Amino acid sequence: MPSKKPVITVTAQSEDGPLQVEVAIPLRPRHPKPIEGTQITPAAESPGPPPIPRITRLMALAIKFQDMVDRGEVRDYADLARLGYVTRARLTQIMNLLLLAPDLQEQLLFDATMVEERRLRNVVKLVEWREQRKCFTLASAVAQYASNR
Repeated sequence: MPSKKPVITVTAQSEDGPLQVEVAIPLRPRHPKPIEGTQITPAAESPGPPPIPRITRLMALAIKFQDMVDRGEVRDYADLARLGYVTRARLTQIMNLLLLAPDLQEQLLFDATMVEERRLRNVVKLVEWREQRKCFTLASAVAQYASNR
């Protein structure tokens, strides 16, 4: 019975004569056939960790990126933008999250905040942390209202 594994044969000429290399490449089927007697449980039934909010991931990313710049792993934000395949403007929007008051950054990282990054762009424009907190509370309330609709 012939093998179902495709074999690639490469022949090259060396000083000692022809050199032949055969490599077997195992391929997995795209849609494996289910084994009788097993049952696939839907994702809704299998408990797992809750998804991390996007704003939390963006805040953590901003902290990580700033650390990379501080340690000299990348030269500047433009390098980060090129490495991440995003525009410099988008990277600036993400990095501006570092301008939030420290307690607001902490809240974004550790609380299940549903505030969108787009709504926080107006908050980071404020220099006074007291004003940021007021605006953040308002943005958080709007996000809470929108999620309950």
